[in-house]
Amino acid sequence: MLRDPSTKYRPFPAVDLPDRQWPSKTIVQPPRWLSTDLRDGNQALIDPMDAEKKTRFFDLLVKVGLKEIEVGFPSAGATEFDFISGLVQTGRIPDDVLIQVLTASRRDLIETSFASLKGAKAAIVHLYNAVSPAWRKIVFGMDRAQVKQIAIDGAKVLRDEAAKQPDTDWFFEYSPETFSTAELDFSIEVCEAVMDILMPSPEHPLILNLPATVEAASPNVYADQIEWFGRHIRNRDSVVISLHPHNDRGTGVAAAELGLMAGADRVEGCLLGNGERTGNCDLVTVALNMYTHGVDPKLQFDDIDAIINTVTYCNQLPVHPRHPYAGDLVFTAFSGSHQDAIKKGFAAQDARNDAFWEVPYLPIDPADLGRSYEAVIRVNSQSGKGGVAWVIEQDKGLKLPKRLQADFSRHTQALADQTSRELDASDIWGLFERTYLPQSSDRFVLRDYEESGQSGQRIFVGRVAVDGEERSISGRGNGLISGVVAALGESTGPTLDVIDYNEHAIGHGADAQAAAYVECRTADGRTVFGVGIDTDIATASVRAVLSAANRA
Repeated sequence: MLRDPSTKYRPFPAVDLPDRQWPSKTIVQPPRWLSTDLRDGNQALIDPMDAEKKTRFFDLLVKVGLKEIEVGFPSAGATEFDFISGLVQTGRIPDDVLIQVLTASRRDLIETSFASLKGAKAAIVHLYNAVSPAWRKIVFGMDRAQVKQIAIDGAKVLRDEAAKQPDTDWFFEYSPETFSTAELDFSIEVCEAVMDILMPSPEHPLILNLPATVEAASPNVYADQIEWFGRHIRNRDSVVISLHPHNDRGTGVAAAELGLMAGADRVEGCLLGNGERTGNCDLVTVALNMYTHGVDPKLQFDDIDAIINTVTYCNQLPVHPRHPYAGDLVFTAFSGSHQDAIKKGFAAQDARNDAFWEVPYLPIDPADLGRSYEAVIRVNSQSGKGGVAWVIEQDKGLKLPKRLQADFSRHTQALADQTSRELDASDIWGLFERTYLPQSSDRFVLRDYEESGQSGQRIFVGRVAVDGEERSISGRGNGLISGVVAALGESTGPTLDVIDYNEHAIGHGADAQAAAYVECRTADGRTVFGVGIDTDIATASVRAVLSAANRA
């Protein structure tokens, strides 16, 4: 890398728009959406989709709710042409869905595009030619007038070919390709020349697509370009301004959002951001960003995992585990402080009287996307007591007291350090069982017990295996727990002082169990915890005291 990159690269020029309005705007309604997965996305794949995969992807796009779908580049070859023609001829296109095809501004390619759509009820033909200085100079060797003439000639062929198929309701789209690196006044000049040929109206507008073919500036510059264009284009009510951001600088989504704030009407992109180089604008992210601000995007991502499965099957590309909304880990917290905040957020959400979502670290409810809460908190060596407690509660229904959470967290931390991997729910439960619940190797194992006496003067008599030898132990107390503690103290057991006790039901109905937790202090000042689980809450309490005795 150069220490002075200015000797090789130039800063992108700003747009002269001192009274720009878009920074004060907000997105309050969804745009028109166009999926270009089957065209722009497909041409970016190592192995382009075959007809079966394209058909499966098309059906997914319809199911998600896309009403405008760019289905291919019919002049690219027989596979593309046959797929598009097959959609039309088999009646697979719903009445409320507009398919779109792309063509360069050349007569034979345009004619092939119309032929692929023969018999369609309605369709969009998308015409493009590059207009930026680099393309004019390096690729074409043309001046402005020559490049504009390419657009005019193509528009005339669109008009004439549409007239040959009057039973189809034709719509047109024009892209001044490489718009983001072209002069704004020239883009306007070319677009208006196309409008002069196609004669759009408010009832039948022309789509003007303004692509960031290569993202070359920060998204605020793209927004300035869109606002400037919208202010200066003639007959603004007869055109639909469409955005086509790429992601070369990593800000394709931001460019789309700021472009909408700047007055655009439509967004083109791909599900999960596939596309050339760094990809197209990700429609899923843009739509769900709106959703988290209370705006219905009119797209359905209720089962995000099913969408991912289809997209990855068709594209043969993985979804990054940190991809917004869709990645395997985006609703997962490993950090202890994050886990604690999320756990408290869910508890507060359950206790609130309104439906508004407010959980730290989670901008969207995972359930809205078909994800489960169980995956929200996962445990590794970075995790804290809140995360471990969450997994135990979600997996087994145990609501561990805070100090017990801290005690068990030390054990999970040690196991995570020892194994150097994430601990799943079975790892954590196995460790919890070994640490707190009855084991055959325990010193004290409950066989049976009886309780008698008056309130405030209870007598506990239990049959307990002590070091493998069954014994009868007994003790008096003001309740069952104190009776068990007394019985242990009067036999060979430790002397315990109970300083905290908690209990709760696990589940509902006849099969519900009960959990009891005790925190005890030993004669030498140590703190030990015990846990008991049983269908009877009293028995669970006895088991909890014996658990603490075993740990003492």
